[in-house]
Amino acid sequence: MRYSFQDEEDMFMVVDLLLGGDLRYHLQQSVQFSEDAVKLYLCEMTLALDYLQSQHIIHRDVKPDNILLDEQGHAHLTDFNIATIIKDGERATALAGTKPYMAPEIFQSFVSGGTGYAFEVDWWSLGVTIFEVLRGWRPYDIHANNSVESLIQLFSTVSVQYSPAWPKDLVSLLRKLLTVNPEHRFSSVSDMQTSPYLADVNWDAVYEKKMEAGFVPNKGRLHCDPTFELEEMILESRPLHKKKKRLAKNRSRDNSKDSQSENDYLQECLEVVQQEFMIFNRERLKKRQEEGQSEAGGDDASGDGDREAEAVATDDDAPEPDPDPGPEPEPESSSKLSMCGSVCSSPGSC
Repeated sequence: MRYSFQDEEDMFMVVDLLLGGDLRYHLQQSVQFSEDAVKLYLCEMTLALDYLQSQHIIHRDVKPDNILLDEQGHAHLTDFNIATIIKDGERATALAGTKPYMAPEIFQSFVSGGTGYAFEVDWWSLGVTIFEVLRGWRPYDIHANNSVESLIQLFSTVSVQYSPAWPKDLVSLLRKLLTVNPEHRFSSVSDMQTSPYLADVNWDAVYEKKMEAGFVPNKGRLHCDPTFELEEMILESRPLHKKKKRLAKNRSRDNSKDSQSENDYLQECLEVVQQEFMIFNRERLKKRQEEGQSEAGGDDASGDGDREAEAVATDDDAPEPDPDPGPEPEPESSSKLSMCGSVCSSPGSC
């Protein structure tokens, strides 16, 4: 994420522009991905999942639809709508994800409770995704209307059929990702690096995006279905392209005498939320961190200087606040925020 900010209606998050389309779109366009291209996707998603795991995040929806390509053909994992955070040995238990890509232990946890599931579920989803991108269909014939009980039975009775044309090392790796028992499944970058199929991979080059992509999207065309954008413009109850006119109309109505008391109340709620909400600016944060490191390097001559540099570095780890935050929040702002509960379902949704 590069920036985040909000207005009266929406919160906006600015992320990298990825114009290469998602893998689902390219599969629907009958693109035949080469083994080398898919191998790079496998490596890049391995690093992505390893990073998420280091941040205690389970994505829970790894699938071709959520893997976007940039203009050079490198893969990026997106859509954290149902991601969750687990720490200190915690386990997730919710039935969450897209059925054809969900790991067996998710269904098992839903039916019989038990210990729940953890990061291993994302690696199962990665195995299903890589299989589908290579073969054109998924290893298990699962659909949204399949019952959870039938899927548990499916995983215990149906064996995955791998293409005889695939290298044995690739099949061996996919078997490790599609292992029903999560305790025996590959679920870390170190596991993946032990695979003979990935023995020749330069992981530093993968991380720095220096590996040449086997498939580069055509820069001269649009790699998405414009129907989805048209549907948003037609069906969306509050479309962005009409926001300016809508907000102006709302302000005009709010200025009327009949709604003045309610407007004052809502305005007070908005002010409290604005005090609580912190604008994020990655570029400004990086600049502050660089300045802090520079100051730390200049104060190495004394112990006091070391402690001061440490304090600067610690402060700079925090997001940069709004350059014009307005008046200092009143001590009772938390109670005011609670007061808005009848208007806002949660403080962050005001």
